[in-house]
Amino acid sequence: MDIDVIKREATLAIGLVILLLGSMTIATGSYPPMVVVESGSMMHDPENGSVGAIDPGDLVLVMSPDRHQVITFAEATQEGGEHYGYETHGMPGDVIIFRKNGGSDTPVIHRALLKAVRNESGGWDVPGTDITGVNSITLELDYDCFHGNSKLTIRDWSPQHEGYITTGDNRWSNGCQYDQQSLTDENGNLVTAIKDEWVIGTASMEIPWVGAVKLYASGTSNQVTPNSWSNLAILVAMVIATPVIIEMITDRINSTKNTSEEEE
Repeated sequence: MDIDVIKREATLAIGLVILLLGSMTIATGSYPPMVVVESGSMMHDPENGSVGAIDPGDLVLVMSPDRHQVITFAEATQEGGEHYGYETHGMPGDVIIFRKNGGSDTPVIHRALLKAVRNESGGWDVPGTDITGVNSITLELDYDCFHGNSKLTIRDWSPQHEGYITTGDNRWSNGCQYDQQSLTDENGNLVTAIKDEWVIGTASMEIPWVGAVKLYASGTSNQVTPNSWSNLAILVAMVIATPVIIEMITDRINSTKNTSEEEE
């Protein structure tokens, strides 16, 4: 192939990548505009993964906090409430990407269960519930645990500051606990309520399987399911085959057209 053709095609490919990243950055208001999911803490099907949920190897677009108001699980399950019935990624409420205690280690992508908001008269309010002005928060959420008929319950939790209580969707791994009683930061400290300034963004559209390549290259692909690898292989095969098929169809159409013209 001519060297000029190679340079031209390489320049075009680089330009398309830059255009795509730029467009996504403008659309989401954040950079980088997407993250690769590394762990299985958000999986709904721990064995096979599922499209619509957030699995290891998925790419997730990150919507800037300035572009989207976070709706918690409590607000999305409040019957008669403004946000009742709101769902993202297979469950009520929004999924947020945040830094544990504002630190510098790998951000976490978990669902916002509720938010503790300081009451002007003292104590704490929880939007989406009838809890107002309490010194500690006790609440049973309509979040089924995988063991028995129990629900995820928050008992006598006294926030140190305003912020979100979060958890992963994977009920098998989180043990139906919330992060503020089980998740630690890079220094081994328990994660406190997630402040607004610790929130990097809200999880928007999911692009399944594609990020598994990055995890493989970095040696952290152990949690990617075999099913995800199979689906990725099929996707790659389709991407490679599509231009060939289009070219074959185009050649067939042109050949038929030329034959018809010759017969005339």
